[in-house]
Amino acid sequence: MTGRVAIVVGAGGELGLATVPKLTAAGFQVVGIDRSEAALKRLGDSIRYEIGDATDPGTARSLIDQIATEVGPPEVLVNTIGTYHLGDALSATPDDLRLMMDVNLGTALWLTQAVTPHMRERGSGAIVHVAARPGVEPTAGMATYGLSKAAVVHLVRVLDLELRPLGIRVNAIAPNLLDTDKTRPYLPPDLLAQAIEPAAAADVIAFLVSDAAASISGAVVPTYGP
Repeated sequence: MTGRVAIVVGAGGELGLATVPKLTAAGFQVVGIDRSEAALKRLGDSIRYEIGDATDPGTARSLIDQIATEVGPPEVLVNTIGTYHLGDALSATPDDLRLMMDVNLGTALWLTQAVTPHMRERGSGAIVHVAARPGVEPTAGMATYGLSKAAVVHLVRVLDLELRPLGIRVNAIAPNLLDTDKTRPYLPPDLLAQAIEPAAAADVIAFLVSDAAASISGAVVPTYGP
């Protein structure tokens, strides 16, 4: 067992794939979680992974408990799971809103609930979620997405108040937009020009979980790029 275990959820996605090697280089024993084994295999043979859908509260808790038992209590949790939807407020449907809230907000809450007992037991921890600029600044044309990311922003600030006394830091990055294979087809050229590479966002995540950021909690760090 090691005292520096980091769990990256959504490790098979582009942001997860960019984050794992940065945390490994920083000295963490990283365990990836994703629902796609094919995507997780891209991490390489040296990275342990667990397969499961962490958007489900029961699965999230089961996976994190298993990692804590078999690898060690996690010092770090990075949650990169998210989904994206374009559409204005007047055309939003109940299904649109439900999906954005369930995936973007719900997953952040369930994972935090699952990992907190282990971090509380070890007396410290660092959690990073992924918000977005449309969740900080109102943006036309992505109503349900922006609302769900605004909820993530508020959740991070509430969690800071509740978990900082336990020695657990909770922060978020807020990319303008991430330039990934999944988001690229939905982005018009003007928005795509403002998107940042996953590696740049991963650098900020690696800083937020590092000892250099020990005094930072409750922050939503603008990661807007050019």
